[in-house]
Amino acid sequence: MSLAALLAYAGALFIAAVILGLAFVAQTFTEVFIAIKIAGALYLGYIAWKLWTAGLLPQDITAQRSGNIGLSFLSGLLVTLGNPKTMLFYVALAPTLIDIGNITLRDYALLLAVTFVVLIAVLVPYMLLASRARTMLKQPRALQALNRVAAGILAGTAAFIATRAA
Repeated sequence: MSLAALLAYAGALFIAAVILGLAFVAQTFTEVFIAIKIAGALYLGYIAWKLWTAGLLPQDITAQRSGNIGLSFLSGLLVTLGNPKTMLFYVALAPTLIDIGNITLRDYALLLAVTFVVLIAVLVPYMLLASRARTMLKQPRALQALNRVAAGILAGTAAFIATRAA
């Protein structure tokens, strides 16, 4: 199984958790739901600041391949699911874009399918470009520019979520 499929699978699990868990929170505890959205926006802003001010890694980090596909899948899935940034991204953004209180089973299945397809479509070219960009990103200026662009995108997302939370 490719890394893109693994990440798309984890993304589908995040969407499921957000919809199943936040539908209840949104309907029952409106104030808690708003606090979760604001916390997510603040965390995205914090991550943006950390990226903007990030130092450069002096060493080359290389991944080692595992011979066991099942173990590789499980460890990759656990690392992805253990990433709080991804969960907070889904928690903060999904309820802003869709009405999670009125999702039917058909809507849920469609949302999972669209999430999976979009993640695969985005991640495969991204991974291909990343493998080619490895040499370029060893240059400090290029890495700093990449960090600043990513920080700007995260800060914009945080601002959008924060303004929608009120």
